[in-house]
This record gives sequence, C-alpha cells and structure tokens, in this order.
Amino acid sequence: MPVTRAPWRAGPAVAAAAAVTLTLSGCAGWGGGGGSGGPDSINVLMVNNPQMVDLQKLTAEHFTAESGITVNFTTLPENDARDKISQEFSSQAGQYDVATLSNFEIPIYAKSGWVAPVDEYVAADPDFDQGDILPPMTTSLTVDGKLYGEPFYGESSFLMYRKDVLAAAGIEMPANPTWQEVADIAARVDGAEPGMAGICLRGQPGWGQVFGPLTTVVNTFGGTWFTEDWQAGVDSPEFREAVQFYVDLVRAHGEAGAPQAGFTECLNNMVQGGAAMWYDATSAAGSLEAADSPVKGLIGYAPAPVVRTERSGWLWTWSWGIEQASEKKDAAWEFISWASSKEYEELVGEELGWAQVPSGKRASTYANPDYLAESAAFAEPTLAAIQSADPNDPGAQPRPAPGIQFIGIPEFPDLGTQVSQDVSSAIAGRMTVDEALERGQELADDVASRYREGAAG
Repeated sequence: MPVTRAPWRAGPAVAAAAAVTLTLSGCAGWGGGGGSGGPDSINVLMVNNPQMVDLQKLTAEHFTAESGITVNFTTLPENDARDKISQEFSSQAGQYDVATLSNFEIPIYAKSGWVAPVDEYVAADPDFDQGDILPPMTTSLTVDGKLYGEPFYGESSFLMYRKDVLAAAGIEMPANPTWQEVADIAARVDGAEPGMAGICLRGQPGWGQVFGPLTTVVNTFGGTWFTEDWQAGVDSPEFREAVQFYVDLVRAHGEAGAPQAGFTECLNNMVQGGAAMWYDATSAAGSLEAADSPVKGLIGYAPAPVVRTERSGWLWTWSWGIEQASEKKDAAWEFISWASSKEYEELVGEELGWAQVPSGKRASTYANPDYLAESAAFAEPTLAAIQSADPNDPGAQPRPAPGIQFIGIPEFPDLGTQVSQDVSSAIAGRMTVDEALERGQELADDVASRYREGAAG
C-alpha cells in the first residue's frame, strides 16, 4: 500500500528554504565532506554499510526537500570510520555535526563530554515516539540517566545458512546449534557447489571485524578478555580453545582470502553463492532477502551457536550521535529524528523493499504486516536474538565491564585491534594461535594492570 507521510516537522533552527542538492562524499580518505557548510546544511560522518547507502539514496528527495536541510555525507569503511570518528569527537573539531556511533562509543564519549544529550529534543518531539524504541537499545545509549543517541538500526548475531544446500546434503540444521555441530556441517557442505566454502567467518583485522564474532565464540567457550578482578584472560585455556577452534574452522572450510574478509566480504560471498553458512550480524538478513538478491528465500536463520552458555548473540546498534562541538544541533536532531523514525522505515519499505528496512530498533516494526510479509524468514529470529542479549552477563563468569562482542572500556579498540592483527596472521598461517595469544596476553595484562592499580588506589 502507498506510504502516507505527514509533512516533515521543521524544528526551530530549520529555515523554510527550498530543497537543495544532497552532497554524497563516499570518499576513502579523511578529506571529503567536512567543513561547516552553509547555515542550512549539516555534515554526517558514517560507516558505509548497506543501510547507510540506502539512506544516501533517499535523503535529498525526501528529508532535504521537506526540511530544507542539505546533508553532506562522508562514508568510510568500518575500520576507517571508527578511526575518523574517534579523531573527530576526541578533538571536538566541529567538522561534523552527526556521526554513526555504536553502543560501545556512546557511553565512553558521553562521560568524556564529546557527544550531546538528546533528551530535550525527544521530550519536545513526541511524534518520534521514544517508547517504541526497543528497551535494550535505549538502555545501551543511556548514560547516567541521559540519552545520547538514537539507533538507526539494531542487531544481534545469528547463523545464516543455505537451506537448499543443506537439504541436498541430507542435513537438518539443529534448532539451537553448537559450534561443533556447525563445524561438522561446514565440513560436509564445503565444495557442495563450485567455489562454495562451508562457512564464511570474518578474518579481517580490527576489534570490530574478526573480534566481533570471535569474542562471542570466546564467551561461549567459557573464556573472557578480563576476569571480574581485572586479570587478563587472553592466554587462558578457554580463550585459547575458542580461538584455535575459530582459526581451524575458517582455515579448513572458510572462504578464500579469509584474513582480509570482514562483514562486507562475507555478505558478498553469501549473496553470490560463495558460502553455505555465515555467522554474523542479524542486520545482514535484509540484504540477503532483498528483492534483487540471488539467494532470496534460500536462507535459513538459526540462533548464534553455543558451547557452554545458553546464548551467545551480541548486541549492537549503529546509532546517531551529535558532536558536542556542533553549532547546528537543532538541524542535526531534525535529521536524526527523520532517519530513525517510523516514517523512514515506511519510506524504505515502499521504495526499496521491506526486507531492506533498517530494523532492530522499534517494536512497531515487528507488528507491521508489510514488513513481516517480506521478512518472515528472519524477523522473529532477529527480535529474539536482540531481546535475549545480555551485555552484563555474556559468558560463563562475571565481567568487570559490560559488553558482549567488546569490552566497554576506552582501551579496548586499540587492544582488540592489536591482538586481531596476530589472530588474522594465524588465520593466514603466518603464526600459531599460541604465539598470537602469548603476545595478546601481554597487551591485555598491560591494560588490566592500570585498572588493578586504580582499584587498589
């Protein structure tokens, strides 16, 4: 049915200007898309995931045309985006007004005074309907009682698999698979079709690349980066077992070029028939089930595999945060409240297909018959994974900081990235897992010692 949208609500800082042209930056370096721009423009720095690419397609014709605000986008690959956002917000350069921040950055940036609270905007904008945002998302973006971001989309993680390929091999996916069962299936379907790997798993260096899924594997194997009393656990038997399992699996039955494969590469592999299974973000399902996807209707979805825990799915949201140094916070909120709105989801559904809606953030999405008609295969597994994720209790023992696929401390990006480089080298066969984790333990202990000293002091 057609979308019925009320005229966009212009905030106090929005002039009744004519529509202006959207600037798409899409650059690979730091230079494009920055600067203060005109009085009726904002600069947005974001990761180049598919949902953000869709946003770029729709912004000029809809948001800019209705609000008069030009949006200058700078899009970067995930690792580069994180580095650039960290530089921008920590320096408070004011070059960008809005950035994609996750539930990892928001608490840290809020405590540092780098990101602006949005409570007053939410209170003055009842049509946004904050109560419709899924509670795990609101909670993860709230610090000391103040809200600092709004989710663009939310996700957990699950196992995606080719139903037709498994059926042809006489394999039935367990309702709640273990990692050993997944490894056994990967071995059986490896090469089931020309060029098809048994499974795709991230191997690209980066705390949010290989260690996104891998830390959840560590959790369910019983390991942890740090114990409750800040002892480093990177060389513990459980951590070693998990990483060895992951490395062995991807080396034996994973995708070609695994040490360079991240989310985007595995998504492309799955879409193009290059893998029979993939463990990763629930948000990937929208692309797999898109109208033009060659594998639409062929994918099954199972909970994140486990070993010693009942669940192991992560919790993540790419959300919008306003830089504290921005002089255009009103216009920034106008953009955020549109990009995270129910109306925007309806727009995506009608123009691009309901499977591509940036979901995982609003309860109403999962009651929308149009959305459910196209996302029936993955909507319920996605919602169940998000609702069952527990950042405060993700493994087999208490933790000193929240987080499932990350540790919620400022040092983790650097630590995780350094250790990931060696793990990626192990996947490439250039070093052993023991060598990688021996070095990782030294780095982790250096971080942990600072917290132990702080507690002692």
